[in-house]
Amino acid sequence: MSSIRQFQVTFDCADPERVARFWCEVLGYVLPPPPKGFGTWEDFRSSLPPEERGAWSACVDPSGVGPRLFFQRVPEGKAGKNRVHLDVRVGTGLVGEERLATLEAEGARLVALGAVRVRLLPADEDNESCLVMQDVEGNEFCLD
Repeated sequence: MSSIRQFQVTFDCADPERVARFWCEVLGYVLPPPPKGFGTWEDFRSSLPPEERGAWSACVDPSGVGPRLFFQRVPEGKAGKNRVHLDVRVGTGLVGEERLATLEAEGARLVALGAVRVRLLPADEDNESCLVMQDVEGNEFCLD
């Protein structure tokens, strides 16, 4: 039996650096250090052939706990609903108006970063409220 303990989440996108910067801000993640032998990411990118520059980016949890996010440039645009999405857990343990206020405040912060608010899913008998959003390239995620 496999005992995999780490994984990364990969996003197909048009502008990997832009999407990585957005998710760094959302999650408090950081860009990983540049590859060995390079002082900066710009130094590394300038060493690549022009068609490979900006082809990918990544961000990591500075505490080392959360998964690495990887962003790769693809030629096609987003065509439909995501089959997988991230739930950003900002309202854990909160209910009612306190939860809604927390979701709305975080939603407003993310809209200022380029996210789009899609809709509020109100609480029902099984689930608390969550706010459906899109990142800077239209990938859905939930503030939960």
